[in-house]
Amino acid sequence: DVQLQASGGGSVRTGGSLRLSCAASGGIYRVNTMSWFRRAPGKKREGVSCVSGRDGRTFYADSVKNRATMYKDDSRKTVFLQMNSLKPEDTAVYYCVTDALCLVDRIMALVGSEWGQGTQVTVSS
Repeated sequence: DVQLQASGGGSVRTGGSLRLSCAASGGIYRVNTMSWFRRAPGKKREGVSCVSGRDGRTFYADSVKNRATMYKDDSRKTVFLQMNSLKPEDTAVYYCVTDALCLVDRIMALVGSEWGQGTQVTVSS
């Protein structure tokens, strides 16, 4: 099994930036599809971004497109989510997830997906 350790969350003002990190240990990191999900109070869980373990393509939810960049550092077994132009609606706990469904129009956790512990992002106006 892959173990995931997310970090980098914090409190910022609208328009600010954060870089979330997720360090993976165990498992077969290179072939895992890696994803970021978020859950805001009172809202449904949302797949934010993913990078396919099969072909390296990266996809984003419409809510963060053009404001977020997800990338990997395979030498460090770490994935990153750079988020810019943050808005109050980005406030949520962000989770790193392996082996989610990663498609251009759908990022969805599956039964076998592994979840990290989450990191809080708070954006104030």
